[in-house]
Amino acid sequence: MWTGIPLFPEQASTFAREVDLLYLFLVGVSGFFTVAIFTLVFYFAVRYRRRHADEIPPAVAESATLEIAWSVIPLGITMVMFGWGAKLYFEMRKPPSEALQMWVVGKQWMWKIQHPEGKREINELHVPVGRPVRLQMISEDVIHSFYIPAFRIKQDVLPGRYSELWFEATRPGEYHLFCAEYCGTKHSGMIGKVVVMEAAAYEQWLMGTPTGETMEQAGERLFVQNNCNTCHHDRADARGPVLQGAFGKPVRLESGQTVVVDEAYVRESILNPAGKVVAGYRPVMPTYQGQISEEGVLQLLAYIRSLRERPQK
Repeated sequence: MWTGIPLFPEQASTFAREVDLLYLFLVGVSGFFTVAIFTLVFYFAVRYRRRHADEIPPAVAESATLEIAWSVIPLGITMVMFGWGAKLYFEMRKPPSEALQMWVVGKQWMWKIQHPEGKREINELHVPVGRPVRLQMISEDVIHSFYIPAFRIKQDVLPGRYSELWFEATRPGEYHLFCAEYCGTKHSGMIGKVVVMEAAAYEQWLMGTPTGETMEQAGERLFVQNNCNTCHHDRADARGPVLQGAFGKPVRLESGQTVVVDEAYVRESILNPAGKVVAGYRPVMPTYQGQISEEGVLQLLAYIRSLRERPQK
């Protein structure tokens, strides 16, 4: 319906229709009251203008009903806006548990994307139609913003902090991908595309080019390559906490504070290990800041997360 109007790109995700309806509702309410208020101001200015210099206006009787009406009606409308917007916001921030996990790293001036099977893309994202996709994102340098107009989704991508986005594409095709946050001189060139494919075509595309390693396998390789396994094991002489089954669970620190072992905590522990030391262990772990890229940290995260499900090597 809206494909010929630049303000409304094609609706290609489960969020698109409701986002458009909410937007149109907000515009409609704003337009209605703008016209109504202007019309009434103009009408009252003419109807009740002072016609003579000695004219005295009649006293106006107060109406409690009128006072209540023009307070309650706008309140009701704004609460509808708030409730509708909050519902949509929380839906867009809670990915389904079965969502396909992918990882995105923003960098001047490109998007680097990794699939769980190990496939990598630059400025392109291939996804299956009708399946939720969860993106875990971080920036290597400055603030970027991951924006797909046809899906009506946008999320800032920050350096040093993970952000999350999810969507479910509803129709095959190619859709624009932009950076919506000014990120430097070549910001306008930080563009790409999202290719939505039927499930069978997506599986065929995944198998089309050898990937070598899955995300978990790449993370395990980095884990061994950087000698992490010499300290993080389940023997009595371990100098670091056991990682088997630790992801997603609370851990007590030397400071007495309790934190959850999540993506942010694991990343900080890799790049700034002295920041939050687990109780019972000494701060002997070296920093890997500048030695492991953001893609490598994401691979290590995928491996450590997988240790909940399979024995640690």
